[in-house]
Amino acid sequence: MTKDVFFDVVVIGGGHAGCEAAAASARLGVSTALYTHKIETIGEMSCNPAIGGLGKGHLVREIDALDGVMGEVADKSGIQFRLLNRSRGPAVRGPRTQSDRSLYKKYMQRKLLNYCNLSVFSDPVIEFIFYKNVVKGIITQSGKKISCNKLILTTGTFLNGLIHIGENKTPAGRFNEKPTTGLSEQLEKFNFSIGRLKTGTPPRLDRDTINFANLEEQHADVDPYFFSFLTDKITNAQVSCRMTYTNEKVHSIISKNIKLSAIYSGDIKGIGPRYCPSIEDKVIKFSDKKRHQIFLEPEGLNDRTVYPNGISTSLPAEIQAEICNNITGLENVKILRPGYAIEYDYVDPRELFLTLETKKIKNLFLAGQINGTTGYEEAAAQGLIAGINAAQSIKKSEPFILDRSEAYIGVMIDDLVTKGVAEPYRMFTSRAEYRLSLRADNADLRLTQKGIDIGLITDQRLKIYIEKFNSLEKMTKILTNLNISPSKVEKFGVNIAKDGISRNAEQILSQKDVKMSKIREIWPEIPFKSKEIDEQLEIKAHYRGYLNKQKADILAFKKDENLKIPEGVNYDILSGLSNEVKSKFKKIRPKTMGQALRIDGITPAAVYILLSHVKRKSIKNIA
Repeated sequence: MTKDVFFDVVVIGGGHAGCEAAAASARLGVSTALYTHKIETIGEMSCNPAIGGLGKGHLVREIDALDGVMGEVADKSGIQFRLLNRSRGPAVRGPRTQSDRSLYKKYMQRKLLNYCNLSVFSDPVIEFIFYKNVVKGIITQSGKKISCNKLILTTGTFLNGLIHIGENKTPAGRFNEKPTTGLSEQLEKFNFSIGRLKTGTPPRLDRDTINFANLEEQHADVDPYFFSFLTDKITNAQVSCRMTYTNEKVHSIISKNIKLSAIYSGDIKGIGPRYCPSIEDKVIKFSDKKRHQIFLEPEGLNDRTVYPNGISTSLPAEIQAEICNNITGLENVKILRPGYAIEYDYVDPRELFLTLETKKIKNLFLAGQINGTTGYEEAAAQGLIAGINAAQSIKKSEPFILDRSEAYIGVMIDDLVTKGVAEPYRMFTSRAEYRLSLRADNADLRLTQKGIDIGLITDQRLKIYIEKFNSLEKMTKILTNLNISPSKVEKFGVNIAKDGISRNAEQILSQKDVKMSKIREIWPEIPFKSKEIDEQLEIKAHYRGYLNKQKADILAFKKDENLKIPEGVNYDILSGLSNEVKSKFKKIRPKTMGQALRIDGITPAAVYILLSHVKRKSIKNIA
């Protein structure tokens, strides 16, 4: 009889969540295995060929700051880098790149297949092995039994996935790939709350049949802003995207055939993402709009496929062709693959701890779309946290939890496990209360040391981080030790109050429109380290007052946030709470007062009742 194979951590799924989970666990030195349907689809970009954006780009920079793989792979496969909101403040700027779809997969696979402590297998998982409510391993399609201490489930849209094109339904995790079946049913036996969500994708178009002549062109940035702090140059040719629009004729075609759409026929029960609606949703819900923008995004340098971002649909293929042929530039376009909607199972994320371990099954972690999110970046960030915490648990180390004041990753996970989801969750800068501190540019300064502290950071990044940190310290010291009077600085075109009080270079830098170039004009002896160091010094000086206020807000937040709620609180005995509120408290079992306050539907009055109870109990225990 063959001896069971054993790994400390097993990851199911080779999508963006699975890749980060497996890499993080392996990076922490525990034996890790990744099980997936096909090795050749690891790192597949199932939907649009792009990484980042507003909020999402922040997540990727944070993943990279903790030595994750997405940022580096996105940079290596990037074919159109753009910094969104460049003209606005640094807190709301979001890096984004079009990626070459095949290069993204190539570099992700190369990275993972050569990762220390990580084994990768092409063998779908069909069954969990439980002992009571503890996960002990898996059984694969080939009949192999694999034992493990921790299991991370990252099934994306594959969990009982069902594709809809008009009235046609096909069980699939994505186009031409079989779904994962049987696992949801096992979870249901433990009374997990499982629901259905949906997402969609547009038809893929043949570039050679598009008339680009009169379409607006969107160029790549001249000075690219990268995702990884390790990247210093572009490796690929840069391309343009083109823009076109729907029109009243197109809207009429959609309205006339709306009952043929799976979304409107009643075939789909799952709720779709509000911020990435289908073209059917746009036409019906925004009937006053005469046109909707479409970005024609190339899928690769050597790929004639074009992704028309903005016309996600589940209408029949022939209607999709009619729609496209009535759009400027697409009059003679050939559809290479029709668009579709996909429905899949997800687990209510309120079933999870902040570590992403499930409350009902010990040693089982969930990450990605299975937790009700949408997007590559949200999935990858969850995978990273699940992988870290699975490995930390193996090593009997403290859990790794980022709070809302430290990272967008912390905001997202807190939102998920506290509030749950009513629709697929997408990250936006507006979700973060402390976004002035949580910028894309300072992700490494916020998070890399935390990674170093737990042994997550590899040597190359460690060296770069220490050099940057030391350079900033040195430059800050130089700026604070150089002084100038108001009359002298006026000669350089800088106007400050004529009060006779000297200012140091950092205070001069804080003046409106003053950059490090002006500071060096005044003090030529100041050394130049890098453009990145100058940017950090400028932001720190320009936003000093706001950042100090936010720092005070964060300290106040943490005071309330960190007030712990004892494990064994009996919510049923708390008078003044409605049964609904008691039920929510019992389901989520908040760890802190801050988390209790953020539960959907919980009022400050309800939290005050809980706070009074906890304080009375502590006083009683002390007495």
